[in-house]
Amino acid sequence: MNTDRNKAIMKKMRQLEVRTRRKVTDTLAGQYHSVFKGRGMDFDEVREYVAGDETRAIDWNVTARAGRPFVKKFTEERELTILLVVDVSASGNFGSAAQSKRELAAEMASVLAFSAIKNNDKVGLILYSDGIEEYIPPKKGRRHVMRVVREILFFEQKGRGTDTVKALDFANHILHRRAIVFLVSDFQSSGDPDTALAELRRAMRQTNRRHDLIALHIEDAREKSLPDVGVLALEDAETGEVIELDTTDPKVRSRFEQEVAERRQHIRHGIRSEAVDVLELDTATPYLPALQRFFKNRERKH
Repeated sequence: MNTDRNKAIMKKMRQLEVRTRRKVTDTLAGQYHSVFKGRGMDFDEVREYVAGDETRAIDWNVTARAGRPFVKKFTEERELTILLVVDVSASGNFGSAAQSKRELAAEMASVLAFSAIKNNDKVGLILYSDGIEEYIPPKKGRRHVMRVVREILFFEQKGRGTDTVKALDFANHILHRRAIVFLVSDFQSSGDPDTALAELRRAMRQTNRRHDLIALHIEDAREKSLPDVGVLALEDAETGEVIELDTTDPKVRSRFEQEVAERRQHIRHGIRSEAVDVLELDTATPYLPALQRFFKNRERKH
């Protein structure tokens, strides 16, 4: 039985690698490079001045000794650390389209990770539910990236709930140098929404102050509206609570959609108020155009 499962895992991993590597073209990897800059510039060498060079780059000491102008040449201190902080709580297993929210999270993580290693950056991973489930320290290389993606897809979490604050606090604790932190979640949590959002904003503010925090909000269309299918029992994947709704009633469907829309707007506004960029993704919609638009908009903004 384990052999069959291992074969299925390997097959899915190969398919995902082929699919995502095809999407990480020179264009996408180039956009990634342009958006996420290195920590600064390192002096490389001096060379003779040519027309069009910046005069402020002239090395006056070398110029004086040589009797003709020389300019300093710099190279970007490129190496970055990418940390994927991925929500693996029970609600991520839901999916009404071709893939679940967790599968979309893994594919997005794969694209970002392959873009990173194409630019010689490190990639690390935190998996979390209502606690920290697993931490993989940042490293380089294809085998490492495949391990990261495999864990997102197939890791069997212990917790059902979501504690994003705990995950961000853990990220702040283990990261000693500035990093690019991708927070991948559906941002569903139990408890009082106002209190939860206030705590989330506090954690995001702290993380974004030390690092570059980007939120990937993953949703499924079926969670935003109800079909007209009679009495429907809905179970909260994280708490197990079950409620029944009569979906034949237009008022019930309308109220459900309104409450979901208000909650989404509440979360979106809260995240953006902390100057955190948000990329919104849906399991039924191709993510590549949205990712490319996000990169272009972010490059213009920064």
